[in-house]
Amino acid sequence: MRYILASASPRRKELFALIVPEFEVIPSSGEEKFNMSLFPEQVVCAVAEGKCDDVSEKNGDAVVVGCDTVVVSEGEILGKPKDSADATATLKRLSGKTHYVITAVCVRYKSKKLIRFEKTEVRFNTLSDEFIKIYVDSGSPLDKAGSYGIQDGGLVREYFGSYTSVVGLPVSLTKKMIEEVLQ
Repeated sequence: MRYILASASPRRKELFALIVPEFEVIPSSGEEKFNMSLFPEQVVCAVAEGKCDDVSEKNGDAVVVGCDTVVVSEGEILGKPKDSADATATLKRLSGKTHYVITAVCVRYKSKKLIRFEKTEVRFNTLSDEFIKIYVDSGSPLDKAGSYGIQDGGLVREYFGSYTSVVGLPVSLTKKMIEEVLQ
């Protein structure tokens, strides 16, 4: 059986290896388009589905997994930052507050396709301007939805839900979905 992860994310690759030891990485060449008139859960599911379909259409014999993650604060989707200034503004916005991380997974094999998501509540520590500057200067937040990684220390006070979903791939959910499409 061929397995393909339709993502270039190194964090998703590490997590996917916990489910499937041998797989290919073929990132979607499609553009991530957000239809902001939809609910965040619908947006993230549509993007994950688009990534999965793009790769699956060229690799019909494989189980393809596409994912997308968004951070939602006060009803607004916070994507990846445009630059350091954007990352700084996002981290100041999240500082000391609660937000949600939604990761959608689309698994497709031949004529079967499943799309599901996990939503995790995340509570941030209050971050000093100095902490934010050091973190942004490290470059770590620049490729992450919401400008942060839960695995990076000092940011998150607590969370309720799936840790791996916040990292970018809900391992338990994805494993169940793969098993289901192969039945």
